[in-house]
Amino acid sequence: MEERGAEQRSLFRSWPAGVSVVVADVEGRRAGLTVSSLVSLSLEPRLVGISIALEASLHELLRDVGAWAASILSGEQEHLAQHFARGVPPIALWNGIEVRDDDPRLLQGAVGWLTARTVDEVRTGDHTFFVGELLTLEQSTAGTSLVYVHRGYESV
Repeated sequence: MEERGAEQRSLFRSWPAGVSVVVADVEGRRAGLTVSSLVSLSLEPRLVGISIALEASLHELLRDVGAWAASILSGEQEHLAQHFARGVPPIALWNGIEVRDDDPRLLQGAVGWLTARTVDEVRTGDHTFFVGELLTLEQSTAGTSLVYVHRGYESV
């Protein structure tokens, strides 16, 4: 089984994936996580999806809150991708992180932002796939996007 998992990881590491930070907030408990699984699922109804590991701190918050936000990172935001991928303790997670005034779940300087309401979730092995109905969607004027490929981040 491990060999098959290694083959799968190796193949998908060579395929670029967009990078975003997904944030959920339940009664002031805010958690964020770097993800490369954000996908557009449907235009009508407007649906997006994310895959979150069962052991991720964000997982239970997403199940509790029902709504979440995603900031699609610009090519200049590798430091944010690394920060939210590291598992920083909750008390220090937001230190020095610039968020938008209108919604503290959204990060400043991103390529775009969306908010969604979870309408379905599917257990998929060691992850849950959350399907969200788009509530808001906004694109910025950032010139580049951040992708993850070959175990590293690149600006495109």
